[in-house]
Amino acid sequence: MKTTQFNWTKIAAILCIMTCVSDFIVVFLLGNHYLGYSQLKNTMSSLGASISPVSNIISVWWICIGMVFICFGVIFRKTFNGNSKNIKLGALLIIFYGLGEGIGSGLFKADKIDGKMTNSFMMHSLAGGVGVLAALLLPLVLRKAIVTQKKSQFYIFSWIIFAVGLITTILFTFRFSPNEDNFISLYKGLWQRLFMLNLYVYLIVLSVIMYGKKA
Repeated sequence: MKTTQFNWTKIAAILCIMTCVSDFIVVFLLGNHYLGYSQLKNTMSSLGASISPVSNIISVWWICIGMVFICFGVIFRKTFNGNSKNIKLGALLIIFYGLGEGIGSGLFKADKIDGKMTNSFMMHSLAGGVGVLAALLLPLVLRKAIVTQKKSQFYIFSWIIFAVGLITTILFTFRFSPNEDNFISLYKGLWQRLFMLNLYVYLIVLSVIMYGKKA
């Protein structure tokens, strides 16, 4: 039996939900295998550094989930009105997130030598920055583009996701503060995970809408 576009939509939606949930589980489990690693105080990037005992595993995982999000972005555009400017841009932002925070973070390790950032570290940070910016802008772009029976609720929900994303991004940037002993700088891992949770909630909601969309 030939697989229809509607079936591909459902597959992409389910796969995206599974990936969002699995990412938190994988990071938590791998972090437990890194002696001295703190889920709240250390960034996820440090799991992928060369000195990490789970470096290769997490790098492969990031590349895999990056590919999932790229595929999700492509099918997202086809599922909704692909001719809509905001849908096109939203799909592109999802793809950029997969390329940056996924594939880019997996290919380039956040390594430092004698406390100095390596070229790989710079590329890792650049790729991650592109991914974070794409994730931050996504709800702003899609707040009016996704038409549902509860359009007003989705509009407000998108603004909430953007606001939480912006706040956690600002808190996360405090890790560059000269005083790393203050509460905000110390718990950089917490702010990063809250940002990810916020984004994944949004992607899961988009996936649920996609799954229920009629062909």
